[in-house]
Amino acid sequence: MWTRARGVVLALVILLAAAVAIAAIRSGDQHGRLDPRSADPYGSRAVAELLADRGVSTRVVTTLSEARTAAGPGTTLLIAVPDLLTHRQQSLLYAATESSGGRTVLIAAKSPSIGTLAPGVTADPALSFDSKLTPGCGLPAARRAGAADTGGIRYTTSVSHADSCYPSDGLPTLVRVPAASGNGDTVVLGAPDILYNDRLDEQGNASLALQLLGSRSHLVWYLLSLSDDSATDTGDRTFMDLLPSGWLWGTLQLFIAAALAALWRARRLGPLVPERLPVAIRASETVEGRARLYRKANARDRAAAALRSTTRTRLAPLVGVPVAQAHAPEALLPALSAHLRDDGQALHALLFGPPPRDDAALIALADQLDALEREVRRP
Repeated sequence: MWTRARGVVLALVILLAAAVAIAAIRSGDQHGRLDPRSADPYGSRAVAELLADRGVSTRVVTTLSEARTAAGPGTTLLIAVPDLLTHRQQSLLYAATESSGGRTVLIAAKSPSIGTLAPGVTADPALSFDSKLTPGCGLPAARRAGAADTGGIRYTTSVSHADSCYPSDGLPTLVRVPAASGNGDTVVLGAPDILYNDRLDEQGNASLALQLLGSRSHLVWYLLSLSDDSATDTGDRTFMDLLPSGWLWGTLQLFIAAALAALWRARRLGPLVPERLPVAIRASETVEGRARLYRKANARDRAAAALRSTTRTRLAPLVGVPVAQAHAPEALLPALSAHLRDDGQALHALLFGPPPRDDAALIALADQLDALEREVRRP
C-alpha cells in the first residue's frame, strides 16, 4: 500500500509545503489594507497625513454603532469594504446617512450592497482593467484631478443629476449621487487604488482622493471588525442566505461537471468483440468448477435443470425431433416412447420432473439420464 500511495503522499506534502511558504512570504503584502494608520504599500496612512495637513481630522471606527453616530453634515463617512456588511448593517447604515447632510464614500461596492447603500446605482458584472482613465464628466473634483486609477467595478445609475465620471467602455467607474434632501451625497468608487500609499503619487490619484475625502472637516474611516456585535445579528436569514453566491455557483458547476462525466463514462462502446483467451481451459475443468459453485450454493435445482436440458438437447435429434422442440414435452416424449416402446410416464418424470431432494437423488438422476441416453443410442 505504501509503494502505491507514496507518490501521491509526496505530491501532497510538496503542495502543502509550497502553500505554507507562499502564505508566509505574502503574509505581509495586504497587511493593513485601506487602514489610514498603516504605512504598508496597501495602507492609506499617506492620505490621512495629507488630509491632516489641510485641517481634516481622520478617525477610525470599527463598529456599526460608531459609524452611525458619526454621520453628520460636517462628516465624510468612508466605508472601506461595504460588501462584507450584512444586509441589516447596510440598511441601518443607509438610514443613518440618507438625510445626515454629509458625504458617504463606498469603496468598490458590488451587488447586492450597492443597491442598499446607494439606491439607483447598479454594479456591472464586467470589470475594468484600465490603469489610466480620464474624468469625462463635469464633477469639479474629477476635472481638477485629471486622469486617475479608478478602474475596477463599473456602474450604471438611474438617478437624475448624478455625476458619472472616469468611464471605461462607456460605463463610469466613479459615481456621485446627490441626496434626495439636504446637501449630502454618496460617492461610489470602483477601485481603492487612489487611496493606497504606493499609488497615491501616480497621475491625479492624490488630488482626487483629497478632494473626495476632504470636502468636510471630519473624516470617519469605517473598518469592519470581528468585535462588532451587529455583524452576528443576521435576522431571519437562513444558512443558505449566509453562503456567498460564489459557493452556490461553484456547487452548481460541480454538479454539471459530475453529470457530464457520468454521461461520458456511461456511453456505449459498440458491440462486443470476441477475444481469444490467452490460455486454453479444458472442458472438464470448467464443468468441475461450475459443479463446485452449484454445490457451494446448494443449488440442486439448477444442476438438475442443466443435466436434463443437456440430455433433452442430445436426445431430440436421435428420435427425429427438431432441437428447437427438444424442451417441449408434447413433442419429445411421444417420439421417445415410440422409440423405446415405453408408456412415457417414467420418461416424463425423468426428463421434466421436480428437482431432487438431496445430493444422493441428484447423483441418481445423473445416472438415470446417462442410462437413458445410452439406451436411445443403442442400435
